[in-house]
Amino acid sequence: MSRDFGDFQTPPALVHAILALLQQQGWKWTRVLEPTCGQGNFIAGLLNQPSPPHEIHGIEIQPHYVSSARALAQNFSSGNVTIHQANIFNLHMSRYLSWQTKGPLLVIGNPPWVTNTELGTLGSTNLPQKTNLKHLPGLEALTGSANFDIAEYIWLKLIKELTHEQPTIALLCKTSVARNVLQFAVTSNLPVSNASIRRIDAKKWFDASVDACLFSMELRANEYQNHAEVYDDLFSDQPASIIKVINNHLFHLTTHSNSIMPAGSSSLTWRQGLKHDAASVVELTIDATGQLQNKLGEIVQVEADYIYPLLKGSDLAGKSNIKSRRAIIVPHKRIGDNTKQLSIIAPQLWNYLTVHQKIFTQRKSSIYKNKPPFTYFGIGDYSFAPYKVAISGMYKTPHFRAIGPLQGKPVMLDDTCYFIPCRSGEQAAFIVSLLKDPLCLEFLQTITFWDAKRPVTKKVLQRIDLLTILQRINPQDILLRAQQELATLTPQAKAIWPDRLEDLLDDNYYLSSNEVDTAQLPLIEAL
Repeated sequence: MSRDFGDFQTPPALVHAILALLQQQGWKWTRVLEPTCGQGNFIAGLLNQPSPPHEIHGIEIQPHYVSSARALAQNFSSGNVTIHQANIFNLHMSRYLSWQTKGPLLVIGNPPWVTNTELGTLGSTNLPQKTNLKHLPGLEALTGSANFDIAEYIWLKLIKELTHEQPTIALLCKTSVARNVLQFAVTSNLPVSNASIRRIDAKKWFDASVDACLFSMELRANEYQNHAEVYDDLFSDQPASIIKVINNHLFHLTTHSNSIMPAGSSSLTWRQGLKHDAASVVELTIDATGQLQNKLGEIVQVEADYIYPLLKGSDLAGKSNIKSRRAIIVPHKRIGDNTKQLSIIAPQLWNYLTVHQKIFTQRKSSIYKNKPPFTYFGIGDYSFAPYKVAISGMYKTPHFRAIGPLQGKPVMLDDTCYFIPCRSGEQAAFIVSLLKDPLCLEFLQTITFWDAKRPVTKKVLQRIDLLTILQRINPQDILLRAQQELATLTPQAKAIWPDRLEDLLDDNYYLSSNEVDTAQLPLIEAL
């Protein structure tokens, strides 16, 4: 596989299975386009059909694959085949292709399974012109949502440039790409119909550990559907589930019913943990002698005020009591703070960070550009809230956890975690009790796609309307659970619940950093 091109050549056996499926559904296409044809396995499969298409166009950028595809096509006497050596990103499909045949159009193939960020890291020039593809807001565009799969870009390009042809499009891609394309098409009011997602075994066919599928849809004038049926494999007769786009949001349903709790908006703001991309320097453990040690094996001696207990996503995933085994250096409290003042107020820390400055300056993310030295993201007053309700974004089973301070120091979370800052143990215990309620967990199943690399995101969590959930549950049941959570969180605490439980879901309060107990403590005690 050529990583520079996200190259997974489709095995002939898989090509045969896909074409058999399409033929089973009704083979009616006289024209076929393969937008990234590689060595030509799909084209050979098409020409090998009892009634091959009248005309086939393949587009491929790599010269050796162009030669292979042309050679394969020459082995067949039937079919008018043209292989174009071109970069699909530089073409407008309907203007570039000159069809000699009329009739229904099938677009088929296997576009690259790689993201624009991965290609950029590899130094590849095989990239579309840089653009904020989905018109995302500033920071979101910089920090991940603008990182899209090349296959997704190709999907959207094909839809945009070929809609007037009313084609059927059937491409192998990651399942996450299929969902994104479906959501974009429906929310953009594009004429989508007969969409389906048929899962394939990517490990078997491509030796790739990713959830993948054959995603197909028809673009038909005046036909607007908001869903795709999901099948367990290529030849399943009945869908296992259905994905629907309702009010611009994706839902994953086990039936065709719309009887789901409506998606809302959280009255509380979920936050992501600290992002620093300098774990080897700032994430610490305690060695056998009780000293702080970084991941480089160095003993670290810096001012205690800047060291906090740390939990990572893996610490939140289990069911046992949470214990912090790590610590983290936090050099500032808000984005944009002038960290140069550390040279005066925390000289040990400043010297330590300066010694390792190269690790910080080599951070690749654009979010660090033109920022003060040693800047973190995902940091603010909320980071220093004494209590938090947190969840890991990386695990396929959701575990919401209430977290309290350790010896007066707030616990920090890494950027694989999301959390709600809380002003008291009661608030944290109450919120986590709502989130653990079966009604909430059932709703979470309909809006979360557990095959994703990061199933739980801020966008998903913000769709959980805790006020609506509270209105649908017996308040006494929630209070009973909350009391138990509080007893685990702060065993000596005597609960004081407000008259209006809704007040515990008020996002108007954030703790100022100077309200946090930052008394100097021996780190071993804090951990």
